[in-house]
Amino acid sequence: MARVIAVCNQKGGVGKTTTTVNLAAYIASLGRRVLLVDFDPQANASSALGATVQALVQSIYHGVAGLVGAQQLVRPTMLFNFHYIPAAPHLAGLLVELVEEQDREFILRKFLHTIRHEYDYIFIDLPPSLSLLTVNGLTAADEVIIPVQAEYYSLEGLGQLLETIDLINKNLQTELLVSGAVITMFNKNEQLNVDVARQMRSGHFPHPVFTTEIPRCVSLAEAPSFSRPVILYKPYTAGALAYRRLAQEVIAQEKPPQQPYASPDFGNFNII
Repeated sequence: MARVIAVCNQKGGVGKTTTTVNLAAYIASLGRRVLLVDFDPQANASSALGATVQALVQSIYHGVAGLVGAQQLVRPTMLFNFHYIPAAPHLAGLLVELVEEQDREFILRKFLHTIRHEYDYIFIDLPPSLSLLTVNGLTAADEVIIPVQAEYYSLEGLGQLLETIDLINKNLQTELLVSGAVITMFNKNEQLNVDVARQMRSGHFPHPVFTTEIPRCVSLAEAPSFSRPVILYKPYTAGALAYRRLAQEVIAQEKPPQQPYASPDFGNFNII
């Protein structure tokens, strides 16, 4: 059964989609079966993986609206074991259509349950807002990863996001966990960036903070224009290697397999 991870921050420009695409790609490269679900009407993750958004006939909108099955929407990427479901701008219309729906906060969750067993990881790229689309993504997920730009403005909205997660867990009876925050656009030579990272790790943020810091890197900005994750563009740049380390950290969070119970007398064939 897949770990379903939402990548979320209501502030735009913090590297949310960059993190979703490249973290998912590296986890797939490390042997896991990965699905990325683009649930952002801007559809940046879709275009970064090769979709021509304007020409899309079917997208995640048609899946959650019950018009097509999940299997009809899944597309391969250039990486083995890495698939995605694209989004398109008309996904924004779902906000209006869901207003009168019963259990409208769980539409995406129900959709993903039909294919969850086929993957080890499902990543959900959410819009940079706290809309009903974002709530759907959070209720569909088991965990959330929060990209945080290494600037003070990025810290201001974290409290609101954490309050939203607490309200969702309380009012919708979910058990969403914060897997951790990942510091993005980090420059170790800028004192402000260093101070923000130190504050995040000194107890101001009440959840784990990943050890890996994603640096500012031109290759991360360029890769989407070539419709591929950075692992297939410039895999030896600082940004690419950082996402590889982050993927290893996320995989390290997996629960260890339970060991079968063995009696302390196993192998002693002289028991009377």
